[in-house]
Amino acid sequence: MSVSEEHEATPAVQPAAPAPVAAIADPAPLGLAGFALTTFLLSAANAHWTIGNSAGTAFLGYAFAYGGLAQLLAGMWEFRNRNVFGATAFTTYGAFWIGLFVWIRSVPNAVTGTGHDLGWILLGFAIFNTYMLILSTQVNMAVFAVFLTLELTEIFLFIGNFSSSAGLSQVGGYIGVITALCAWYTSMAAAANFMGGKIRLPVGKPLI
Repeated sequence: MSVSEEHEATPAVQPAAPAPVAAIADPAPLGLAGFALTTFLLSAANAHWTIGNSAGTAFLGYAFAYGGLAQLLAGMWEFRNRNVFGATAFTTYGAFWIGLFVWIRSVPNAVTGTGHDLGWILLGFAIFNTYMLILSTQVNMAVFAVFLTLELTEIFLFIGNFSSSAGLSQVGGYIGVITALCAWYTSMAAAANFMGGKIRLPVGKPLI
């Protein structure tokens, strides 16, 4: 048998198909929990609950470590899970908290002396949140509630900062507390439902 005949008689060796990459655990409960805690701490200050012996800056460290870094990591893991909506939301708001921490730490009297600057920041994120709110109608009611209450929080806060209205900012603080509670519930529901145990929490169907 010639070399060419031997080559034709030998079936071609095909490269093995790559094994499917398993999805990682759902990072949404972590991202939502980080967002909820930091939002709660900041909103408590905006609602004027932190008075007396409290300086109202308890959120700063957690803005960087939990609401910021942990949420940013959750966003990266959502990219790994091919969840573009979750990745965009967690990464953006993780960066928001880190940016807020850096801005307050680097600009003297950032919150009290530059209300319009903070107003522009909040306005920009309210614009971002508007289209995420629209897209959240395709996820479930729990996620929609988070983005709806967050939208109202950002609107009251940026108007309050532009108009130097402590009353509007305080209302934004109260709504922010509700936002945090919605995010905590959604975090718990996502964790419980992912576990597949006896505890199941409803999240509602998509609106559209």
